Amino acid sequence: MWAGIVFTLTSTLFGQKIDLPSELVTEEQDRIAVIARASQATVCVFDRNGEGGGSGVLVSPEGFALTNFHVVQPCGKFMKCGLNDGRLYDAVVVGVDPTGDVALIKLFGRDDFPVAPWGDSDQVVVGEPCFAVGNPFLLAHDFQPTVTWGIVSGINRYQYPDGGILEYADSIQTDAAINPGNSGGPLFNRAGEVIGINGRGSFEKRGRVNVGVGYAVSINQIKRFYSLLKGGRIVDHATLGATVRGRAGDEVRVSNLLETSDAYRQGLRFDDRLVKFAEREVSSTNQFKNILGTYPREFRVPLEVERDGELIRMIVELAGVNDPQVLDDLVHGDATPRDSENGESTDDDMDELARFFERRIGFANYFFNRRERERVWSGFVGARDVTQLAGKWQIDGNSGLGGSQFLLDDAKSGLKTPTMIELFEDRGAQTALESSGPESRWLAGMHLIRRLIFRGPERFGDLTYGGVFPLPERKMNCEVLTGTLGSVSVRFYFSQNLARLECVEIDDLSERRTSRLWLSGERTDQLWPLSSEMEFEIENGPRQRFNQILLDVANQKQETPQR
Repeated sequence: MWAGIVFTLTSTLFGQKIDLPSELVTEEQDRIAVIARASQATVCVFDRNGEGGGSGVLVSPEGFALTNFHVVQPCGKFMKCGLNDGRLYDAVVVGVDPTGDVALIKLFGRDDFPVAPWGDSDQVVVGEPCFAVGNPFLLAHDFQPTVTWGIVSGINRYQYPDGGILEYADSIQTDAAINPGNSGGPLFNRAGEVIGINGRGSFEKRGRVNVGVGYAVSINQIKRFYSLLKGGRIVDHATLGATVRGRAGDEVRVSNLLETSDAYRQGLRFDDRLVKFAEREVSSTNQFKNILGTYPREFRVPLEVERDGELIRMIVELAGVNDPQVLDDLVHGDATPRDSENGESTDDDMDELARFFERRIGFANYFFNRRERERVWSGFVGARDVTQLAGKWQIDGNSGLGGSQFLLDDAKSGLKTPTMIELFEDRGAQTALESSGPESRWLAGMHLIRRLIFRGPERFGDLTYGGVFPLPERKMNCEVLTGTLGSVSVRFYFSQNLARLECVEIDDLSERRTSRLWLSGERTDQLWPLSSEMEFEIENGPRQRFNQILLDVANQKQETPQR
């Protein structure tokens, strides 16, 4: 046996041809092709002066790319990005996730950027091959990225935050070499699909060299945040508003609970045993924290608990981990940017790039939020001439107000019904909530719908793009527009194809009480943008069903909605 091994090595050293099995040749050729495609979509990230350095990966042909927050933070609003075509492209920050160490940037210069496909990190298993692509130690002066090959050496890893940010929950561990400069670059599976964004490594304290233990933010976590990042937001991660206890192998139980949390409002109580969170079984405190850390603030997720032998299921809205003002100061504070010595670049192309950035508190770049808001609204309204909807709306059904038929007049005169004209005349949604009992608050929801249709997003009030959020009751994801009017907070949930308005959610911030107006049924009239039926519910209150919403065509008024 030993003689055979010596002969093989000797023959190879002296150039003797050795025939390899065809399947090995094909596998190698496939791997080379996959890596070549992956390298095309990998980005080298620099500040405007060509300093610093990190990596990223393109995920859309129009130039959106994922990277790390800690890569873009020193760069400021604008940066330079190199691709392996040898070209350098201008880029602007779009949205950031300081807690999860993720950022979205937008490259300019073409509309056909090479794209890396998304993978499914929930399907990743320990031992499968993977490879990292990026720009470690700024070696790629010609923007040809470095590729390192390895295996997935761990899943569901947790890395503690640094000062409240850069928390890696449920992350992927790999032995593919990750060094300074790889940050923000993609981790691929063998098919060339992105399964994570590389960011942290267990480096030696002094040498800062790879030790074969690197971590990537899972791509499935990023999928939950992606629409918020694309909407230009500074996003935050979630907390339940409760703490849990339980050692390994023990039951996981609620040990502390904020009475101001939505979890408490929905029925969670001290010492409840957690069974499932977001449809995943909970078997340890670490596992629960790992799962919770991958969700955005304000997501509504199913929660299942056991109390006195009874299983109780509820849907809870998750609170935020950080103070929004603290995050805004972190992103837009004095530590940013490194565009030039005085904080602004003097490049000739800066005037052109400046129009793609808009500063607003709570947003990394409000320009992109306005763009997403207009996309949703235009998609919903479509080619409909909603000016013809300015007449009275007749609503039939059992409302709990002592009548079965109600009229809503145009947005200028507020809300009107035959029995409550004095109450709602010339009053808005806030007054409707403050002046009426729970059974009549559906009127405020209808008023908000009319206000949106006739005024449009620009003149509605403070209305922004909220992102893609789950609507657990209907087992679907929706595009959300969110806004405030006085003490009233409202969310409009649109189906992802933007064909329907599914739900209007109203929070009375003064009472911390939520009501929802559900729309259902079909409408054959192409002009009418709403479903023909609706149901109203309020927390701890009655449910009311309305059978029909009709246009009073004979009383239409000539008011032109603002779009």
